[in-house]
Amino acid sequence: MDFDFSADEKRFIEEVRAFLREQALLPDAADVMAPNRDSDSMLSDTPARRRFNREMAKRGYLGMSWPKEYGGSEKSGIYEYLLNEELARVGAPLIGKGIGIVGKTLIRHGSDKLKTEFLPKIRNAEIEFALGYSEPGAGSDLASLKLKAERSGEGWLFNGQKIWNTSAHFADWYWLAARTDPQAAKHKGISLFLVPMHEKGITVSAIHTLGEHRTNHVFLDNVWVHDDYRVGELNKGWTYISEALDFERFTIYPFSPLEAKLEQMWKHIKTTQRNGQRLTAVPEIRRQMARLVAQVETAKMLQRSVIFSASQGGVPTVEASMCKLYTTALSQRLANTMMDILGADGLLHKSWPDAPDAGKWEWLYRSSALETIGAGTSEIQKNIIARRGLGLPLTN
Repeated sequence: MDFDFSADEKRFIEEVRAFLREQALLPDAADVMAPNRDSDSMLSDTPARRRFNREMAKRGYLGMSWPKEYGGSEKSGIYEYLLNEELARVGAPLIGKGIGIVGKTLIRHGSDKLKTEFLPKIRNAEIEFALGYSEPGAGSDLASLKLKAERSGEGWLFNGQKIWNTSAHFADWYWLAARTDPQAAKHKGISLFLVPMHEKGITVSAIHTLGEHRTNHVFLDNVWVHDDYRVGELNKGWTYISEALDFERFTIYPFSPLEAKLEQMWKHIKTTQRNGQRLTAVPEIRRQMARLVAQVETAKMLQRSVIFSASQGGVPTVEASMCKLYTTALSQRLANTMMDILGADGLLHKSWPDAPDAGKWEWLYRSSALETIGAGTSEIQKNIIARRGLGLPLTN
């Protein structure tokens, strides 16, 4: 297992870094890059963010791993990983739902009509998507979803509700999972659809999270969509969702933000004194930091194992779950440790002028809890590792 990058991959990293340095000089850079709040840029919608995404499209960064017939350059998936790592390092929007979840699923399973209509727009950063998976009673157990899709003429009529749908308040299209066969086993009766978000009958209601991000409750009341906008085979949606979730876990939890947070912790500790003593001389702080350095390196190796598995043509399901489980818990440990070190000052919100590191740690303390839920909770990741990785039986 070789974890080193090739000469071409290293050149690509430098190319992306040069591109980001150019972007950082633009007047709207602060609305694009948020290194102190590293997920803001992909959870909010601004003209600056859309401009940045279009610029990435012009550079050929979107759809790099797609087949040439769909406008891609057939690069190895590692280039998308490397791109996301550099984007995450500066808090810029990641490539994700459109390119990965929606685009790659359409390439594998979509009709010619859907490929023709959506793939060019995705590659050119012209449209935004929201994922309609979770429901009030079907979050971790997604196969229990109840939103109904009933045959109606040449299409389908949708009734029900979804929850925790990030981007639904600004998305153009809804990547919607619905139950098309209520009599089938729960994993067998689900289908995927593309639904216009501005269709009559769709209501989006805001949910503001502990981490100050907006997600949404979405209600569908007699929403009709033509059967042309069904993705893949009828009742095979669970298979497509599972494939897409593997990609999501791989791409939206990069390693570089952990490394950047550790570096910022070291900077604070090396330049701060308490009672006339530098924090670097405090034995307990030295022990804590030594543990975190080792754990961040472990996270890096877990991420590299995902890349290696994908580069060998495999689907890194277990590796991605291990990486997601470990890195999200580590993000919490970094926040908890820094809050302990900062003491009362760590409680200061970003709006307070004297908040350490512009309130980064207080915000991270709150927002890191949410990372353990998105793309499958930590409990779900443990189940995947136990069943698919270790071959353990499923218990009630």
